[in-house]
Amino acid sequence: MRDGFQIFDTHTHIGAARHSGRVLSADDLLRSMDLHGVERSVVIPFPVVTDYRREHDLIGKAVIDHPDRLVGAACLDPYIPVEQFRAEVRRCREAFGFRALKLQPQYHGLNPSLNSSNFFFETALENRMAVVCHTGSGLPFSLPSLCMMPARRFPNLTIVVAHCGGGLFVHDAIVAAAFCPNIVLELSSLMPHHVLEVLGHVRPSRLMIGSDLPESAGIEIGKVLTLDIPDEDKRQILYETASGVFGES
Repeated sequence: MRDGFQIFDTHTHIGAARHSGRVLSADDLLRSMDLHGVERSVVIPFPVVTDYRREHDLIGKAVIDHPDRLVGAACLDPYIPVEQFRAEVRRCREAFGFRALKLQPQYHGLNPSLNSSNFFFETALENRMAVVCHTGSGLPFSLPSLCMMPARRFPNLTIVVAHCGGGLFVHDAIVAAAFCPNIVLELSSLMPHHVLEVLGHVRPSRLMIGSDLPESAGIEIGKVLTLDIPDEDKRQILYETASGVFGES
């Protein structure tokens, strides 16, 4: 808890990243959570890894060891054989209770708007998971508006627009959320004035925070805490929206 508010960080990573060389353990994450008053975190593999199954097992063990604090998410190459893809996501759900499936268009090269990508979103639905889709860097497939097509095709699926367009495409994210009620916006990387602009169009019950990396956690939490908005809106953004999206079903 921080300043009387519960905190649910919806975008964290542990494991080993091939593209950046970062290595973060569950203990590293938990120390950061304790430092910043975070009750719960969604834990996602880095988008480029040597062995996705090993990374899922690492997160799965952390979730089993800390079920009151960590929620698992799967992330793997969408271009492996479809049945292999579906089987691994199902394993993550059944063995570890993962509640989200991450799409990283910057590295995965999957266009969310195409019918040929439906298997990705269908797999999430079959396993009662939300889809977390990176947006911002990594054009052209990382535009928030491309999430509108699967959101319309799968109205019972929650799609989280991670980074809310990354600042440059924040208005694109606002439009996506305005036309698709099953799109939720995660606000990491936005400036505080961007958050206020988003709030002018999207209800707090469809907004939530994420840190992405431990060194950003304090800033991401603080920018919401210091906004001149009602405490109830802060509670929604800092905890309640995420609890609804990633709660057990």
